Amino acid sequence: MALESVERTEKGYLVNSNDWNEEIAAELFAEEGITPTKEHWDIIKYVREETLGGDEPNERSIMKAMGKIWGRKVSSKEMYEMFPLMPSKQGLKIGGCPQSTRKGGY
Repeated sequence: MALESVERTEKGYLVNSNDWNEEIAAELFAEEGITPTKEHWDIIKYVREETLGGDEPNERSIMKAMGKIWGRKVSSKEMYEMFPLMPSKQGLKIGGCPQSTRKGGY
């Protein structure tokens, strides 16, 4: 299934998170102007699992989780270099999750 075949909100989020797949995510990365690395995919998989499990991850929880996965300290600066428009919000969008209702980074 390709991106143009799924319903999206006016801000580009998928209406139904079950429509998501890695092909759609790759198209969303391109639309956001991001060339994904393995670390980008780690973040997408994490925010997707957390959100669909009922928690909406914030920047701090993403940094802590990635620190464990990557085996090093992860800075906020690094997160924003990877996802310039806010790691949690862009991560949710690319991960096919509903738009964040949270304000601010923490």
